[in-house]
Amino acid sequence: MSWFVLVLSGALEAVWATALGRTEGFTRLAPTVVFLVGIVGSMLGLAFAMRSLPIGTAYAVWVGIGAALTAGYAMWSGEEPVSAVRVLLLLGIVGCVIGLKLTH
Repeated sequence: MSWFVLVLSGALEAVWATALGRTEGFTRLAPTVVFLVGIVGSMLGLAFAMRSLPIGTAYAVWVGIGAALTAGYAMWSGEEPVSAVRVLLLLGIVGCVIGLKLTH
């Protein structure tokens, strides 16, 4: 259950990070609300997962999932350029996250 919650909270990290970029300094209401809901949910999920998973592993997985999804979404939406090297490097992050799960 902790791993499932950790993956979900990593996905919420991508939600709040993306929303943060759209708040325009917290002057836009809808992205600000999405940011707040996302960050609270993400932190609660991370805290829950850390009750039974090692802190270093949980944090690395949380950040890795959030970073890979945030960058992947930015490339998919056209906000950032797509290249084979960028995709390969993001797959490397995903591979490292999977490796941490397998070695736990």
